[in-house]
Amino acid sequence: MSSKRIDTNILSEFRVTARRQSSESLKCTVVHDRVSASCQRRRSLKGEGDKLHALLGGTFDPIHYGHLRPIESLARQIGLQHVMLMPNHVPPHRRQPEASPQQRLKMVELAVADNPLFSVDRRELMHDGPSYTVDTLERVRLEKGNKVPLAFIIGEDSLLSLPTWQRWLSLLDFCHLLVCARPHHVNETPIPELQQWLEKYQIKDVKKLCQQPKGYIYLANTPLLDISATDIRHRYHQGQRCDNLLPPAVQQYIELKGLYR
Repeated sequence: MSSKRIDTNILSEFRVTARRQSSESLKCTVVHDRVSASCQRRRSLKGEGDKLHALLGGTFDPIHYGHLRPIESLARQIGLQHVMLMPNHVPPHRRQPEASPQQRLKMVELAVADNPLFSVDRRELMHDGPSYTVDTLERVRLEKGNKVPLAFIIGEDSLLSLPTWQRWLSLLDFCHLLVCARPHHVNETPIPELQQWLEKYQIKDVKKLCQQPKGYIYLANTPLLDISATDIRHRYHQGQRCDNLLPPAVQQYIELKGLYR
């Protein structure tokens, strides 16, 4: 396997910037979400970026600042107007969540209740079987029409695992891919097929995301926050606090329901 990375120079710069931003983002978790959301809303409505909508799927078991802060940063960078959060019902690539679908949905709703950047889409929770991203994106594209710029947000970890996804080569038929940096994946290299795919579709000019409805891959300079749902669940299992790792409303709900004990 070749050791060459995708667009090596920009990826290296992207990771350095992400690390620099991570400490700033950890500090901003103590800022009131409503004030932060208001600032993001004003920024996202400027210029061509107000045309771009995005989706973020996940188990959200539970949702935390490692999900939210990078997306807020991404919105400021490229002018996202709207991000739909889609909790999975049965994630095909992971074990069953500890919290029920209804509990995970409630935590997502609480996390973004005062943030106009986000909305919650419940469609995948309506499926009894596994939820495949490409099928969901195909349905959303049909709803939005052929002209609306649409993006799907993934982490670098998910990017590297794309060849294991259902119909992964068809993803760009329905949307753009926005890739956020993730901790612990710095030295991993994509397989040759994925490498070639990325080299073909990767762009640096964010304006193209609004000029075309689909078909591009963009590596975003988002902060590297070493926060994971696995670690949060472990902390709760051990009776530890999770202050500044997830929104207060989510933390209160977890404690009220006795989740992850």
